[in-house]
Amino acid sequence: MSFEDACEALGLDATKLPDVSMLPEADQKAVVAHYKLVVISRALNEGWTPNWADDNERKYFPYFEVEKKEGSGSGFGLSYLVFDYWRTHTHVGSRLCFKNSEVAEFACTKFKDLYEESFLIG
Repeated sequence: MSFEDACEALGLDATKLPDVSMLPEADQKAVVAHYKLVVISRALNEGWTPNWADDNERKYFPYFEVEKKEGSGSGFGLSYLVFDYWRTHTHVGSRLCFKNSEVAEFACTKFKDLYEESFLIG
């Protein structure tokens, strides 16, 4: 699956990305990456949406740790763990959670570059 495949599954035009020209240049790629992740999440979930009123329904999202890359002075890169979180607060938007751990793991491995663009500065 690709972003283009996700757009096709949802009836969206993959060439029409959000206009982010009014944002600071340093934030533009992050906003577009987040948009792409939202589209990909919707396509991978195949119509499933989380029911936040149901404490028994499991919801999965990639949980990343920032890791140092060789040659970089600081952390830059993500390693992942698939995570099921049941408390009443969250560290991830509901638009980016998944219906099961297999889909969450697929998303965080296949689209790691988009998560890096969305989550990391620099």
